[in-house]
Amino acid sequence: MHLEQIDLPAVHAEVTIAFQRYEQALTSNDIGVLDELFWHDARTIRLGASENLYGIDEIRAFRAARPATGLYRELRNTMITTYGEDFAVCSTEFTRPDSERIGRQQQSWVKLDGRWRIVAAQVSLMT
Repeated sequence: MHLEQIDLPAVHAEVTIAFQRYEQALTSNDIGVLDELFWHDARTIRLGASENLYGIDEIRAFRAARPATGLYRELRNTMITTYGEDFAVCSTEFTRPDSERIGRQQQSWVKLDGRWRIVAAQVSLMT
C-alpha cells in the first residue's frame, strides 16, 4: 500500500459517518443499528470491559441482555484512520458522567459488499 492511500478523503468521510452512526446507536440502545454495523459472521470478535464475545451470535446475545440505561458517554481523542478503500481503524476514549474512569474503544472496520462493518472491537477501562 502506498502512503497516498491512507486517509483518502471520501473513504475517511464514509467511515466517520459509520462511526458516528455506531456511537448514536450505542448511546440510544438502537440494537438494530448496532447489529447492522457488525459483520454477521462467526469470526467477528468483540472484547469488552468484562466479557469476551466470539461471533455475531454472542455479540447479539450480549446486546439483547445489556441494560438500556446509563449509556451516555462523551468521546475524546477520537482517531479514525483509513487504509485504502476497504479498511479502517477507529480508536477513541470515553468518559461517563457518573464515573471518573476513562474507557477506551478500538474498532476494525472493513467494507464488505459495499457497506462498512465492524469485524473486531475492543473496549476496556483504565484503572
